Amino acid sequence: MKTILKILLLFLTFSVFSQENIKENYDKKEVYITMRDGVKLFTAIYTPKDISKDNKYPFLMQRTCYSIAPYGEDNFRKSLGPNSFLLNDKYIFVYQDVRGRYMSEGVFTNMTPQVEHFNKTKVDESTDTYDTIDWLIKNIKNNNGKVGQYGTSYPGFYTAVGTLANHPALVASSPQAPISDFFFDDFHHNGAFLMSYFKTFPVFGIQKTKAEEKAWYMDQYIRPTSKDGLVFYNELGTVKEATEKYYKDNFFMQEVISHPNYDDFWQKRNLLPHLKGINHAVMTVGGWFDAEDLAGPLNIYKTIEKTSPKAKNTIVMGPFSHGAWGRETGKHYHNDIYFGDSIATFYQKNIEYKFFNHYLKGDSKTAVALPEAYMFDTGKKEWNEFANWPPKKATKLNFYLSSNGKLETKKSNKTAYSEYYSDPNNPVPSSINYADFNGFTPRNYMSEDQRFALSRPDVVTFTTDYLTEDITLAGEIMAKLKIASSSTDADFIVKLIDIYPLDEPENKDKPDVIYANYHQMVRSEIMPVRFRNSFEKPEALTPNTTTEVNFRLQDVLHTFKKGHKIQIQIQSTWYPLMMVNPQKFIENPYLAEKEDYTKAFIKIFNESHIEVDVLK
Repeated sequence: MKTILKILLLFLTFSVFSQENIKENYDKKEVYITMRDGVKLFTAIYTPKDISKDNKYPFLMQRTCYSIAPYGEDNFRKSLGPNSFLLNDKYIFVYQDVRGRYMSEGVFTNMTPQVEHFNKTKVDESTDTYDTIDWLIKNIKNNNGKVGQYGTSYPGFYTAVGTLANHPALVASSPQAPISDFFFDDFHHNGAFLMSYFKTFPVFGIQKTKAEEKAWYMDQYIRPTSKDGLVFYNELGTVKEATEKYYKDNFFMQEVISHPNYDDFWQKRNLLPHLKGINHAVMTVGGWFDAEDLAGPLNIYKTIEKTSPKAKNTIVMGPFSHGAWGRETGKHYHNDIYFGDSIATFYQKNIEYKFFNHYLKGDSKTAVALPEAYMFDTGKKEWNEFANWPPKKATKLNFYLSSNGKLETKKSNKTAYSEYYSDPNNPVPSSINYADFNGFTPRNYMSEDQRFALSRPDVVTFTTDYLTEDITLAGEIMAKLKIASSSTDADFIVKLIDIYPLDEPENKDKPDVIYANYHQMVRSEIMPVRFRNSFEKPEALTPNTTTEVNFRLQDVLHTFKKGHKIQIQIQSTWYPLMMVNPQKFIENPYLAEKEDYTKAFIKIFNESHIEVDVLK
């Protein structure tokens, strides 16, 4: 422990030293770079003072919709690059406001649709990336001819789509927590709307009218009314009422409620079909407890793996919330769960630094000495290395949802069922961390103790006996449900839970948390039954008719230890994380009125099962 503390202290000292000396070691230049359609993008360039024809540096670039402040050539950022190890190593750091944001010209579009064919006149984010790189290579003296790019969250999307620039100087890209498709990630999960994102819409749905150095949308930002963030959502009313009150002029909210299905509007904003022909190094980074963008990293890595054999394709998944690998906290927790010390520092020094240093300052034609998949086991709490993801040696196992409340690996009476009563007017809470609902988006629920849901009559549970040996789930999870409802629509939420033993020791850092019998959520997902056959063409349920509902939960690497239990919870409401399904089929559920809210009896038949990948 003393050694770990010394390393952490050294890292923190190193970081502070670097921040204080940025102005001493770097020159800053601000320029407008003209894109092929004439739009000018505002760009800040930080160049090492010791750059020369005998001491050349590569570029490390971030394009963002979140501002590249501080503005002004005499105003310097407090840090440069994705981590302090790279800052100390020195690069030409480049930051750019994407079109339509802050000081850049143009009109902002969420998840800009990709141009089908790369050409000299049509523009998208990949052409803007190409044009920026081309200008940098030609106009910044004494660069070494290599460019890397990175970004987290929305900047992660700009990095991912930037891989398609295919500029010869682009040799390394690291999309981190990237969005891939807004209908399945971030604002929606399988087309279900994240109500918890309601307060974020001013950021993405108000166009600026002039160059802006500050956030022009803040006068429409909804501020907390209570420390109990659930109060706001309980008083909000239906989405229709809430939109009319807050966002009738918000262009992005209007786009969302006008496109309830996976129509052409959303399909054009799906990046995944375009990710092909990538020929440089890509390291996609994500967090197993990323409440915003868990699907994006996994889907982008898997897509590139299938479509781009020339890409040096790598994925990293750690025990992080959204972007938490970018900041060191010493003891690393997600909510109540401790995963180890200095995990962000380990990632930054041993993975991220090594990736960029190799490709930008070493031989970019050879692969870096990193595994294909660097993945953290959130049960054993340790890093694992894999040659591919999901691991090819994993085998399929089914856990059946038995009507006796057991989670079993053998089928039981297929005509039997479990039943619960779902009332949209009294939804199951998604969390009891009420302060979390005042944030930009809630995050802690991803590993939260789920005991609060056990006593609800609208939640059914299926639990194994105490495990007699460790079992490691490594890869994909499929929920294959057979259901029936007394009404015409429903959502299905499946939660995978690790139940700790009764003698689990307490943690002195968390004296108020009872770890004995702790029900830690490991993975969860929602599926609107209206989309069971097609996300483009929703269908109503036929009441009291057995129906199949199959959907994928996001991947997992988690060892359920000997002495623990595995539990599945199923419910049909999850508020305020997700918009309440009225449980009555409506062509556009965003327009549902309170009188449309329909109570329903819902059955889960014994043939229902959860299919997992098990690593022996």
